[in-house]
Amino acid sequence: MKRDLSVVLSLAIISGILAGCGSGSSPSSINSALSTATAEDSSDITTATGSGDAVVELTFTGWEASPLETEAVENGIKIFESEHPNIKVSYTPGLSGTEYTAKLLSSAAAGSLPDIMFMQSTDYRTFASKGIIMDVTDRFDSEFSLDDFIDSSRSIMDFNGKVYGVSSCTVMPIIYYNKDLFDAAGVAYPDSNPANAWTIDQFREVAKKLTSDDVYGCYGFEVEGMWPALMNENDGHYYDPADKKTPMFDTEENKEVFQALKDIREVDHSAPDATTLSNVGMTALQMFETGKIAMLCDGSWSLQELAATGMNIGKAPLPAFKHASSSGQAHLHCINAKTKHPEECWEFIKFLSGEDYQKSMISSGLWMPNRKSWYTEDGLKIWYNEEVHGDDYRSMLDYFENAYADERPFTLTTETTDAVREEMQLFFSDDKSLDDAMTSAQERMMAAFKSTQ
Repeated sequence: MKRDLSVVLSLAIISGILAGCGSGSSPSSINSALSTATAEDSSDITTATGSGDAVVELTFTGWEASPLETEAVENGIKIFESEHPNIKVSYTPGLSGTEYTAKLLSSAAAGSLPDIMFMQSTDYRTFASKGIIMDVTDRFDSEFSLDDFIDSSRSIMDFNGKVYGVSSCTVMPIIYYNKDLFDAAGVAYPDSNPANAWTIDQFREVAKKLTSDDVYGCYGFEVEGMWPALMNENDGHYYDPADKKTPMFDTEENKEVFQALKDIREVDHSAPDATTLSNVGMTALQMFETGKIAMLCDGSWSLQELAATGMNIGKAPLPAFKHASSSGQAHLHCINAKTKHPEECWEFIKFLSGEDYQKSMISSGLWMPNRKSWYTEDGLKIWYNEEVHGDDYRSMLDYFENAYADERPFTLTTETTDAVREEMQLFFSDDKSLDDAMTSAQERMMAAFKSTQ
């Protein structure tokens, strides 16, 4: 029965672990499309109406990561409008990933880009480099401090010493585990203290003990969103940490990580085939919820759904290679560089980053706080929810606050990360050796990188 379960996991899952707050790939034609967009006459680029004492209408677009997120956005807009009676915000959610990016591109080319938008972190630098989104560097002050953002969020916001968007939150991969399956197998729970995190070898041994004819010990490591954190744990990178842009993927540190991930499935037989197309419509999260997976490596936003199920779950840091760490990123809130109402847009951007808007998202488990002040004892009072987060989550607060930045956004073309995803999928599916996949990924990354210079 266990081998038959492999058909439920889709290729679509592989590239989507951090889609909850946006890290989907963009069309390879993004640079040429944006070049066209910048040449367009933008005299009618927004639908805002009125000025002075008149009501200003701002257009705002994003995607629906979950119904709760959309509901929270709409409720937040009502609060904002009640506090700013001279501003009306018209929100339009849409599809995510490449479809969303394509929509922004077509809107920019047509001169109808919204005033404010969600911006996928992997698109952020490309849009900023083309002058599509507004430089807001000088708008931060003592009341709205850039220094209050945790390092992973701030480093993603920082593009050549400037800021073109405000990080919405942070999300990162963690381990969820089914306590009932651990109890049935007589296996001790992982320690939630990152200082005592399992090594990757210890994790593999536990996963084997949890594996049976009906249950896989774990799932999630062959999903793209896990790779930045795991590579960083082994001192590996996508890009040279000295400049955060020169590809540096083909290294022994990265090879060790990817070989270990594949061995979990092929040597230990503890995980299902991550490249098998789903035929029964179950996601990895649904597999976990139905007791078919004992440990799930997934995005932090999954806590929202898991908390609502009433499952007996625990949360733990990722298994460590050389050291224990995770990687954070999320979408940004950006302003159209040619909006007719920059001041009103900035007021709305500040609201989206404020307590009234953020607390419902974070307390439900959908988002994580990206402000240093919210990791203090006073800050925890804003969002911490014992029923959702629990003591194990609280034990990992330093782990979250000090996470590395996901390295995938540090590029001017998503072709570099597309190359990694595509080549490593070939490795995981046995269509290429590890050495060949790594070499090819590096060569493709360098070619894409040079095209942006």
